[in-house]
Order: sequence, then C-alpha cells, then structure tokens
Amino acid sequence: MKSFNGFPQGEKNISVPASFFSDLLPEIYSLGEMKVTLYAFWFLQNQEGDNPYMTYADFRNDPVLMGGMSDQDQDAEAILRQSLLYAVKHGIFLLQKLRGQAEDQELYFLNSSQGRASFQACSQGNWDYLAEPHISPTLAGEKYNIFRLYEENIGALTPIIAETLMEAESIYPYAWIEEAFQIAVENNVRKWRYIEAILKSWQEGGRNGTHRQSAEEDHHRYVKGEYGDFGEY
Repeated sequence: MKSFNGFPQGEKNISVPASFFSDLLPEIYSLGEMKVTLYAFWFLQNQEGDNPYMTYADFRNDPVLMGGMSDQDQDAEAILRQSLLYAVKHGIFLLQKLRGQAEDQELYFLNSSQGRASFQACSQGNWDYLAEPHISPTLAGEKYNIFRLYEENIGALTPIIAETLMEAESIYPYAWIEEAFQIAVENNVRKWRYIEAILKSWQEGGRNGTHRQSAEEDHHRYVKGEYGDFGEY
C-alpha cells in the first residue's frame, strides 16, 4: 500500500453536507457505496449548468475510481453496480433510466434540493440532459492541480500568485483551467494574466469548441486584441 504524503497546501476543498455525517455515515456499511458517494460529491462540484448529474459511464470510465474498486476489471464493474444500487436504495442518489436509440442511459442525481428538482424535470420530460453542459473529469486529472500546472508551465510560485490561483480555482472548473493553460503553452504566452483573460472571457461570453478552431485566432484575440496587456506574470 502506497503511503499518503499529506494534503498539499492550498488544495481546493470539496463541500460535503453535514447530514452526510449525521444521517448517512452510520448507515453505510459498503466501502464501495462510500467511494461512489464521495466521488459524486467531487464530480458534481466540477460540473457546469443548473442541473448537474452523473451517468453510469462517468463512474465506470474513471480508471482511478475503478482501480479502487478492484484490480480485476470484471470484479470492479460488478462492485460498482452493487455500490450504486446500495446508494440508490439508501436515497443518496435518484436514478433516472432513459431509453435511447443507441443504448439506454442511466442518470444519477444527488438527493439534494437541486438534484430532486432536476430529477423531477427529467422524469416529466421538461429537461433534455443532452442540452446541459457536462464535464467528465477524472481523478487522474485532478492530481495535476492548478499549482502544478503553474509551476510546470509558467514558473515558481510566489505567495501572491498562490493566493490568486486559489481564488481562480474556486471560480472556474478545473477543466477550463487546464485547457486555458494548454492554450497558453500552444501560443507560447506563458503568463498567468493571459490564462486569466481566457477564463474570464469564457465566463462572460460562454465556452464552446469554437475558441480552439485555430491557434492563430486565439493568439490574435488574447495577445493582440482586447487582452493584449498582460503585465509581467
């Protein structure tokens, strides 16, 4: 068993409702159920939109989560299925099964006020989950937090920069941050203010695939255009 080196300084926190500890923790006997529940808290807080949800594939396709279920693929999926079943029976998740043309889809909503409203809207046909933004982060990607991204792509951290990065991590989804760093590297503009400008533009104007149509357009927009003045960092 690999020894844990401790929680990194400045690492972002994930919110867990107090009722999880008072009402659910004493009732959960399955380690797998505990893992999928905690995983869902992390996953859903990385989502965009007003109706965050998870699919069965979101659980199954995370190699780190599945590796923690079992080192045998067949056993891991069987344990995942059983763990999700327990979580639904305990009322942690609300499960909506949808029939599709290619394959059936399983949507899992956290049993919170927001999750219940989304589940009801989905059940009544008043909400199309395909129209909702849906990010599929993995725990493997989470290991590369914003501090590592900065150090590997821009330079050494200072206390002021560390505070700025922590604030950014609380505002923007990690997938946005990671992609903004990638654009900075591709365009050879290794400055935080450049990355921050990209993130702000996505927040204000919406984020879709069009911003990556060409590196030349990105470079013109973020360097020569409205975000041309980036200072020293």
